Amino acid sequence: MSSTATLTDLILETFRLNGRLLAAGDALVGDLGLTSARWQVLGAVVLSPVPLPVAHVARNMGLSRQNVQRIANELEAQGIVRFAPNPHHQRAKLVLPTARGQAVYEAASARQEPWAAALADGVPAHAVAAAVQVLRTLRERLEDETPPPD
Repeated sequence: MSSTATLTDLILETFRLNGRLLAAGDALVGDLGLTSARWQVLGAVVLSPVPLPVAHVARNMGLSRQNVQRIANELEAQGIVRFAPNPHHQRAKLVLPTARGQAVYEAASARQEPWAAALADGVPAHAVAAAVQVLRTLRERLEDETPPPD
């Protein structure tokens, strides 16, 4: 099989995996008031070393600003994040977790760790690391070629 065909198989498998991961994530954190998308945005906000506006969160995640804004608005309505003034830009508010948001994120993370451990059972760590490197290389090449979504 050629490397092009093999890469196409990897891309198709990645699409399938993404669908399964989203469904599993939704099931894992649904009772916390999260979806996979909300969890992903909340995680980006919680894990950022500095408060970021929606556009920077979106860029870091490789998502459209509009989609991240919609999700951030939903999280704000749930009391999970709040918007704060941005000293660097009058209109681009910073997204910050609330105390409730931090607690929800920690609860989700506590569930994710044993779930991930069970999923990884029997898969050698070096194989996972190699997969991470291949996916990272492909993502970086795409980022070099394609403007970020907006």
